[in-house]
Amino acid sequence: MFKPKLFTCLRDYSLSQFLKDVVSGIIVGIIALPLSIALGIASGVTPQVGLITAIIGGFFVSLLGGSRVQIGGPTGAFIIIVLGIINQYGITGLTVATLMAGIILIVMGLAKFGNLIKFIPYPITTGFTNGIAVVIFSTQIKDFFGFNLSHVPSEFIEKWSTYFSNIDKINPTAMLLGIATVLIIVLLPKVNDKIPAPLVAIVAVTVAAQLLKLDVTTIGSQFGEIKGELPRISFVPVNMEMIQTLMVPAFAIALLGSIESLLSAVVADGMIGGNHRSNTELIGQGVANIFSSLFGGIPVTGAIARTAANVKNGGRTPVAGIVHTVFLFITMMTLMEYFKFVPMASLAGILVVVSYNMGDWSEFGVLNKCPKSDALVFLSTFLLTVVFDLVIAIEIGIVLSVFLFMRRMAEISNTNLVEHHMIESDELRNHLEANKNEVMYYEISGPFFFGAADKFIQAIKSITKMPKVLIIDLKEVPVIDATGYYALERFADVCEHNKTKAVFINMNDKLYKTLDKYGFIDKIGKDNFCVDMAEATSESEKHLKLVS
Repeated sequence: MFKPKLFTCLRDYSLSQFLKDVVSGIIVGIIALPLSIALGIASGVTPQVGLITAIIGGFFVSLLGGSRVQIGGPTGAFIIIVLGIINQYGITGLTVATLMAGIILIVMGLAKFGNLIKFIPYPITTGFTNGIAVVIFSTQIKDFFGFNLSHVPSEFIEKWSTYFSNIDKINPTAMLLGIATVLIIVLLPKVNDKIPAPLVAIVAVTVAAQLLKLDVTTIGSQFGEIKGELPRISFVPVNMEMIQTLMVPAFAIALLGSIESLLSAVVADGMIGGNHRSNTELIGQGVANIFSSLFGGIPVTGAIARTAANVKNGGRTPVAGIVHTVFLFITMMTLMEYFKFVPMASLAGILVVVSYNMGDWSEFGVLNKCPKSDALVFLSTFLLTVVFDLVIAIEIGIVLSVFLFMRRMAEISNTNLVEHHMIESDELRNHLEANKNEVMYYEISGPFFFGAADKFIQAIKSITKMPKVLIIDLKEVPVIDATGYYALERFADVCEHNKTKAVFINMNDKLYKTLDKYGFIDKIGKDNFCVDMAEATSESEKHLKLVS
């Protein structure tokens, strides 16, 4: 059910909370201002586009989202995707892919996929998050060190090869400004954590660069004159061929956006003791991306750092998020022309800190302690994200996780021939001892999936001479999938061929209903499905008398 949190919060809204939301919204806006500009430039678009994304996208995330405190806007996670789309399909391709991603997110929300995102394995999310952080760091080296390079390769290895081969072209002045920016952002919160360090850093470095007339690249020298203009809707021509071509990038944006926004919402819930509406959040994110693309913006998602700042400063309703977008809009319309003086090295310094904070670097320290399978998924996703592409990394990471899951299911599932003396039921034990080689008793344990089904078939094939009755105990089988069912089909055929009666006992209701839908119950015969050992023993004795 689509039910934005804003409308719920306004029911008992108070003046005191409104004032807190306004203050928090302004503070978050101050934090988001340099970040939005830096993220826009890093994504391969203009500073204005970064702000427009934060304004338009952030507004709809707060208006229609499922979290009380979520702050939406451009984030570092999208940088490599956006850069890749622009390099391959241009700005028009990015606009269409973002629009399509918005539609996909809405469909995901309506289909109630919000709760399914949590099933993406943790090694995959941490792997590509750390990989993205490394890629963002790599993209900022040129501006951070002031390299005077006309072209930097987009590929990771070639990029670093270019940096090292041109190390003599470092601009020491730009490097000092970048280092100063990082130091201010890192050290200022230790003195006063109420002051937005990124804004202080960018203002201080910009003022110093202008007063000292330092020879460094600025936003103005790289992008020309910039000024605040009212965002305008622009429609781009779309055809079926374009849609087919951009389907994969659009799904990549939607998947990454859904993961990051819901992770941010979960973090926020922990901070405020709240409970977000995941499907509503996906719909809100979808609408935000649609409107962001229509106004020329880039992909939007929930920003964890800005959301946390909102909570820490007293924001408790989506009103704070809306105030933050109003602040950004007013700033863009009145002060945008002054941003042309900001050194690119300072923006790079901001993103260097963003990339560091984005990664969960402690994961590398516990690789030798975690299961080897999880380490494999983590490292594969991380390296593929860095060296190749985020989409490839997620695809291969999920495929690896599926195969490893299959192997784990096979390990915990088993089919065992139970020896007579191991059987607890006196009645069944006596029955088996009285009918040696004519009755066998097997137990299946664990989910009856993939590898477990193969183990069952191999166990049946290992029987040198099929008995007259084969009792299969399913009390330890919680669920069965299609592969498990077809294994039972093959088992039934083997029994029929060898004139063996198959008796199933202790089957739970869910399993029984599943097999009944397949038609397996009617095929075997309802009399062959017993509720306990006594009934199974009785059914076995009837058959033995019948065939004797």
